[in-house]
Amino acid sequence: MVRILIVEDDMILNKGLTFSMKQNGYDVISVLDGRGATIALSENKIDLIILDINLPDKSGLDLCIDIRKNSIKPILFLTAKDTEEDIIKGFKAGCDDYIAKPFSIEVLKQRVNAVLRRSEIKEQNVYKSGVIKIDFNKMEIKKDDKIIKLAPKEYKLLELLVKNNGKVLKRETILEKLWDVNGEFIDSNSLSVTVKRLREKIEEDTKNPQYVITVFGIGYMWSEDR
Repeated sequence: MVRILIVEDDMILNKGLTFSMKQNGYDVISVLDGRGATIALSENKIDLIILDINLPDKSGLDLCIDIRKNSIKPILFLTAKDTEEDIIKGFKAGCDDYIAKPFSIEVLKQRVNAVLRRSEIKEQNVYKSGVIKIDFNKMEIKKDDKIIKLAPKEYKLLELLVKNNGKVLKRETILEKLWDVNGEFIDSNSLSVTVKRLREKIEEDTKNPQYVITVFGIGYMWSEDR
């Protein structure tokens, strides 16, 4: 069941939103401030956040920015701040949608449904394995929640291996796929160097790689079997 976190300090509105979302088939956790939201996010798997900006202990904008550092879960601002400048700030902070108060509960339900549909597509392009997280939408790789900077060829190799997870790719196949966008062919030695550099950035022990596995005499594969 999809779980929604409601962060709204108006207790009456909070209860009304909770009731409406539950009536729509969602599991709901509701809190009244930023501290409660932080605790709820750390203890539960949340699929979408309905977030007020004017919270008693922390700006919803700052909370949104903090969440975006480690998560792409959808965030929908529901707030009385309705100027064009406010809305722009909301999207710059990382929200997926912005609804100004007063609002229609039916419109809110449809916005929630739409954001969740878009989120499902985005999640399909996010890969996690152990301490490695790859967001193919952003072309961003993290290890232990720290961003890893890869050269273009290293990223292309990583993407190719991950999207063929568990399959052995011949060196010849990899070389064909890594043909440079400018028409420059990547030779066999360059591939070996690229594999070495990729391992140095994502593996704990390059002498005993756990992700990029060499299949001697054939090529390489990505493995989750650790």
